[in-house]
Formats: sequence, C-alpha cells, structure tokens
Amino acid sequence: MKDKIKVAVIFGGQSGEHEVSLMSTTSILNTMDKEKYEIIKIGITREGLWKYYDGPVDKIITGEWEKHSVPLEESDYYFIPTTANVPSDHIDVVFPVLHGPMGEDGTIQGLFELAGLPYVGCGVMSSALGMDKAFAKTLFREAGLRQAEFIILMRKELKASINDCIFRVEARFEYPVFVKPANLGSSVGITKAHSRDELEAALDLAAKYDRKIIVEEFIDGYEVECSVLGNDNPQASIVGQIIPCNEFYDYQAKYFDEGKSALIIPAEISEEAAREVKEIAVKAFLAVDGSGMARVDCFVDRKTDEVYVNEINTIPGFTKISMYPKLWEATGISYSTLIDRLIELAFERFREKTNTATV
Repeated sequence: MKDKIKVAVIFGGQSGEHEVSLMSTTSILNTMDKEKYEIIKIGITREGLWKYYDGPVDKIITGEWEKHSVPLEESDYYFIPTTANVPSDHIDVVFPVLHGPMGEDGTIQGLFELAGLPYVGCGVMSSALGMDKAFAKTLFREAGLRQAEFIILMRKELKASINDCIFRVEARFEYPVFVKPANLGSSVGITKAHSRDELEAALDLAAKYDRKIIVEEFIDGYEVECSVLGNDNPQASIVGQIIPCNEFYDYQAKYFDEGKSALIIPAEISEEAAREVKEIAVKAFLAVDGSGMARVDCFVDRKTDEVYVNEINTIPGFTKISMYPKLWEATGISYSTLIDRLIELAFERFREKTNTATV
C-alpha cells in the first residue's frame, strides 16, 4: 500500500487576518482526502507561539484548539532547522494557510526554504512582492498593466504633519479615495474616504496596521476577481463578480456577512472584458514570478469597459464562501481536486529548484 503524503497544514498567525486563517483552514481540513494525506496540524497563536494540535477540526474556527494543543518544541513534528531535532521524513510538504504579514509575505516561506521543505504557494520573493501593494503596483506598471493612480505615504510623514499629507492627496485626487495599508489583505484597514475628515480618519486607521500607506484614486467600476493556478504555465479561472453588501467589499462583507454580498459567477461583464481580466490575471501572476496559486482582483470601468488591475493575493481566502475555490469549481476543478493540484505544484516547484546547480 502506498504511504500517505505527510502534509503539515499551518494556520493562525500573528496578523490581523488570524480569524480568516482559521476559517480557511477549517474548510481545507474538512475537504482534504484522509486516505491520501496524513495531516499534521500546526497552529500559530496571535502571540507567535507554534503549537501542535491533534484535536477535532471544528475547534479550530472557534479558537478552542489553543487549549488542546502543545508547544511545538515538545512535539514530534518540530522542523525549524535551527534545532534539527526531527527526521525530515516526518513532513513531506507544507500547506501554509496564513493570510497577511508573517505568513503571506515571504517570511515563513524563507523558513521552509531553509528547512528544505516543499510548500504550497508562491516563493519568498513573489510572496513578499504580492504582499506589499506598493511594490506590486510598481511591477504591474513595468508590465504595462493599467491600474488606478496612487501615491505612497509613510507613517512618519503622517506623524510629522498629517495636514501636509492630506494636501498632497487632495492636490492629486478628487474624493472619494481609497486608503490602504500597503502590507495587509482581506480588506483589513481599508477605507473609502469621501471627505477631508474621513481621509484623516482613514490615514490614521491604515497607519495602525503598517508604516506604509497607499492612497488610490477611485475607479467607478465593477469589482471582479480571477483565480490563477500553476507554476511556469499558469492558467486563469472563469471571472467572478462581487456586488458588496457594503459600500465596498470590506472585511465584514467578505467573511462575516455571509449571503449578503452577491457573488456572480460568471461575471456579468462583456466577453471582451472577461477575456482581458483573465489575461491581466496571468500577466500579474507572472510579473511577481508567482507559483502555485493567487487571486487577482480587478475593476472593470462601468462606462469605458476598461480593465484595471487592483491587487494580487498569493494566499487567497479558502473559506467555503471564498472566491478562489468557488471560481475554480465553476471552471471545472472541485475543491478537493484543487487541493491535490496545489500540493502537486508544490512538489513540482521543489523538484525544479533542487535541480538548479549550486556554486
């Protein structure tokens, strides 16, 4: 009988998207083929403590898993290379389900590289680039992708003179504008500001999450998303459209107001626009040298039908209502098959990297 593939699913994390990770992980673990995989559940608390958990999946989403787990250094599955106290055959591949900083930004991917472990998703550089919206936008510009105009403000500039920062924004854009932390996902810390007072509050909120803040012009467009899957020859899914229950698709709408926002698959846009969204999604993925998976978010201008790339998410939400798996299901790849494919791509990328000559 063929041995099961030992998959370490890592969840939780220290970012503002901790709860989203618990939701995504619960969906993934409930779907993974237990006949094919031996699943090793490793959680990271908000305080950064790594813990081995061997209890029921339904206690993850509630946070109860923390009470029924043990610090990882006391378990048989500790693989951090500085201690090297576990044989490498205890883990075949890692599936990080960590959204946001210290999970989606290349930091933990670097740990897996040092440990010599295959892992699902983008590598160190592409994860870091995808997480930092400012750098991603610079790459998208170099790739010739249309996007909203933006400016970057630093937290220290806000502290020095928030009025000067507001004047810079108002000199460049008309209201409304979007204000975002550069390094966060799931719409955490994002505000649509309609006035000077709202802009000041939005800047203050974004600065709580990051030292780098992005202010973007408002594009009056349909919010659409496209899932990407693959390594060197990525494929794009069917395009989906979001009609948010709130003014935009914010954190509450994405993960807690289930059924209130409309997710339209396929998107109700022209065939030409849908084709362009798919092309842009693949180009954006390649621009950051992506691997495994990503979700690319775009706007389709309501008047001109022009497509604007918004951002790329290298570990997109994987909950039961998340667009990444739903788009692939609509394209013909089931949730369970998608998980299998992502693990296959992790091994494929690892083999290719290990075949590279060293000096």
